[in-house]
Amino acid sequence: MQRLYPPTGRDSIPPERLLRALLLQAFFSIRSERQLVERIDFDLLFRWFVGIGVDDPVWDATTFTKNRDRLLAGEVASRFLASVLAQPKVRTLLSTEHFSVDGTLLEAWASTKSFRPKDGSGPPPDAGRNGEQNFRGRKRSNDTHASTTDPDAQLYRKGPGKEAKLCFMGHALMENRNGLIVDALATRASGHAERLAALHLVEPHADRPQKITLGGDKGFDTRDFVAELREINVTPHLAQNTSGRRSAIDGRTTRHPGYAISQRIRKRIEEAFGWAKTVAGLRKRLERGHFVWPQAKGGVVSLTPAQLSMLLEGIDWR
Repeated sequence: MQRLYPPTGRDSIPPERLLRALLLQAFFSIRSERQLVERIDFDLLFRWFVGIGVDDPVWDATTFTKNRDRLLAGEVASRFLASVLAQPKVRTLLSTEHFSVDGTLLEAWASTKSFRPKDGSGPPPDAGRNGEQNFRGRKRSNDTHASTTDPDAQLYRKGPGKEAKLCFMGHALMENRNGLIVDALATRASGHAERLAALHLVEPHADRPQKITLGGDKGFDTRDFVAELREINVTPHLAQNTSGRRSAIDGRTTRHPGYAISQRIRKRIEEAFGWAKTVAGLRKRLERGHFVWPQAKGGVVSLTPAQLSMLLEGIDWR
């Protein structure tokens, strides 16, 4: 049995190979990591990009699960994506003065049947692997209930009349020149999460003498949020919410032509969300538990596989 293992222990998989494989999964819309491993096994293009020889064995699909924390702790993905934005070819496409922010719901990898009372007082599910649950007439809230599968997931709905789902919230910051995502993170779903995340995302870009602008939808039109933006030298180009209330955005902001431009361009951030959910597979999270993307950047930057491979090899393009 000892002869099955090398003298230094079992060989580990380089993190850059795992990152390359995850990039292929997003670019080619591969639904699962198991299908990704199967594709790497027989596709020579995938083997070349990942860095595996023609006759080398491919790792098991569970390797992604076991090493995901290692990738996040080492900030491998964030450093790689930050280097993409630092390229001269990409840097010339980015605006440093005008930004837009928005959020979207990311479904949790948990069923609503797992949303049960925290004190364990609920009736047990019916027998079977997927027992029936009847929620009619029962009041469920995040204060009294939690998912047994993913306790960090929150029951949340997008708006009045919409169905409630166990989910998280994804937030993105877009520059307005070419509509590229320059920062993103994920948080728990709540009514204040979008505004708190927006402040966190835009604050590093506001550390400059000149003012910058931030576009957003009606959900950001609150007095507290507008005051916070002005305090950090950000001009709020937010859509006015006048439904039974007075907007915090007045004529001092709306009279400028730049406000109308920001309101027109800010909607392009939905294209990034659409790409992430339909192509990159982010409609539903593939993991469980709370996590934050400190610098999940460059989601819509277009690079060839050769350029990405050169970046991962540490070549300085500047």
